[in-house]
Amino acid sequence: MGQVKNFMPYEKIAKILRADKDNIRLLEERLGALTGKKSVMEKITAENEERIRERLDYLGLGRNLNAKQIYDALISKIEADNGKLFMAFNEPSAVSPNDWQKVLENAKKICGEPKGFFLKKEKAAEFLKNSPPEKILKALNYASVGEMLQKEDVFEIFPALRFVEGNEWLNNNFFNQYKNLSPEDFEEREVKVLALPERWAEIAKSFVSHKHHNISHLKEIGMIYVIPLSLEISGETLRNFGLILHYFSEVKFYSGLFHKAAENKDSFAQSVISLLRGDLVENRLNAPDNGKTRWLVVQRYLAKDDENDWRLFEPHINPEAMHWERAEKMLVETGKSFDGFSADLAFWTNLNWVGDYFPTESGIEVLVSFNLIDTAMSLVKEKEFIKYLYHHQEALWNKIFMEYFGEEKTEQMMEENILKGWFEV
Repeated sequence: MGQVKNFMPYEKIAKILRADKDNIRLLEERLGALTGKKSVMEKITAENEERIRERLDYLGLGRNLNAKQIYDALISKIEADNGKLFMAFNEPSAVSPNDWQKVLENAKKICGEPKGFFLKKEKAAEFLKNSPPEKILKALNYASVGEMLQKEDVFEIFPALRFVEGNEWLNNNFFNQYKNLSPEDFEEREVKVLALPERWAEIAKSFVSHKHHNISHLKEIGMIYVIPLSLEISGETLRNFGLILHYFSEVKFYSGLFHKAAENKDSFAQSVISLLRGDLVENRLNAPDNGKTRWLVVQRYLAKDDENDWRLFEPHINPEAMHWERAEKMLVETGKSFDGFSADLAFWTNLNWVGDYFPTESGIEVLVSFNLIDTAMSLVKEKEFIKYLYHHQEALWNKIFMEYFGEEKTEQMMEENILKGWFEV
């Protein structure tokens, strides 16, 4: 570990981000000149080290451990906290819609019963009539959409489109209707939470494969839903509840963007479609020649698909990482609402951007993320010993920007520039 400690702070951060160290040094110089804040990279690396030492002390461990020892300790912590949360929720069954609904309602309460600007139920029904989902009609044994909607809830059918009809039909057929959306098609209402009935679990089994979670959301409808399927994965309760809390933050964030887009009726549909697609800057931009720094707004986890995507190495901020940070804070609130194990769950707060290099048993240095969701996802894939690091790295980019400009300004820049995909400061 001695070699790492000799790194300059900007070099260490560059190594963790896999970014060019000269670019990080230049970034620090320019942002320091702009804001008057000096030694920010040094402050971040010192805080990173402090957090790691605090958490290892909490676990009764020393600093000089190898990567596997750290990884195993974090996995054990996830499993222990998961067990407490599972008991606090009265041991919910992963295949029981009633149990899931209680968990969803609990999360909704913790998040403050949020409201938002979402697609009207009547408009959603109209879309279904215009573009009949044939696989769903067949699975439920209906002759027409009209017949189906007399007996079925639109809020059940809409999520089923994702896991029954498939992306090709959605993108090439159903979503074409979104081109005609107007602000009048949206309304203010509460975020909807729904555990789908058991029959959808059977239907989903035929269509869903290789998914590591049975929970998702629909931004335009303003809903979070669960398919009552057990993935039989260790740490399932903690990971799933964290994901639900994350979706509450995400749905609320995009609702605000839909509301803002409604100010311009002519571009509203185009803006909504772009936001739902998660559009990004596709081509490299020319370097700014005005002495400013350019930041991308990256609203997806690019490393999930390509860990060498060029945009990962450019200065950027990521709303996803912000949603996870809020979810982790809400987890502590969850602990407070039960028999006081918030101190256990508080272990995971302010760790989303924390991580460092530790040696393997053979002496090779590898990056270990202390991020809750990285650790939880690593647990999902533990048998394959696949490590997840991308949540941590994205959170660190956000951390850098926040240190210079603050949390409020960071979210403001995300909201104002997400459609354009970049900004300069």
